[in-house]
Amino acid sequence: MTIWTLALNTLNGFLRNKILILFALLFLGMLLLMLSPILLMKAMKNAGSPAQAQNMIFGLISGVMTFATAFGSFISIWAAADTVSREMKSGTILAVMARPIRRWEYLLGKYLGVQMLMVLYVALMLILSYVLAAIAGETIFSSPIVLIVYPLVRYAIYSAMSLLLVTWLHPFVAMGVTIVIGILAHAATAQGLQFLPEWMRAPLVYVLPSTNLLSEVQFLTLTRTSLKPAPIGDHLTALAYGLDYAAILFLLAAWAFRKRRLTGD
Repeated sequence: MTIWTLALNTLNGFLRNKILILFALLFLGMLLLMLSPILLMKAMKNAGSPAQAQNMIFGLISGVMTFATAFGSFISIWAAADTVSREMKSGTILAVMARPIRRWEYLLGKYLGVQMLMVLYVALMLILSYVLAAIAGETIFSSPIVLIVYPLVRYAIYSAMSLLLVTWLHPFVAMGVTIVIGILAHAATAQGLQFLPEWMRAPLVYVLPSTNLLSEVQFLTLTRTSLKPAPIGDHLTALAYGLDYAAILFLLAAWAFRKRRLTGD
């Protein structure tokens, strides 16, 4: 079994997972509720308040995408923790590892399967953002590449972190710890931990992943006048930082997985 075959099998398992389907339906329902305020703001715009309506539309769409990207983080964390622990609990992993495949190759295949799932998710979220803007009568001028790559790199970090923790902890504990780390990382880079003394806050800023740096929402613009393209060097630096962080976490996960018992939690 090759790494890519394992990755495709992992993706196929996700697409048939009832829990993931339920998450998707609940999320779709919540997004449909956003259509009413968008249509109301469009009516305000047509009624003679274009500037105010445009600002409200931009804020709402940015809020929807912020929620969507946060939900994507949760999916990446859950998928990484579930895909390994589920096979270990059921014993399926023993049949896979009986084939000529190393442990790190197994883990890499699972990790790539999670990233494939997140590619599909990001593609759907990109389509959603353009659809919402079109319904509101606006146009998104940000580069689609930026809106695709940034969340994927961020999800790569979270899924690698979850994969690392699930080699030591129960999957639900691993998910919880990863979510807490993500919240702390966001608060640290958003100056939300000012109540902590400097000697405690500084290590968090430097050690935790800078998720705000890798947020695509900062580039989600609807009008040309508000569009301020970042230099390509800034993009490359931010993305290289994120990929390096994810790679280190995955290597640590592969190292820890070498001695992991292959059955049970």
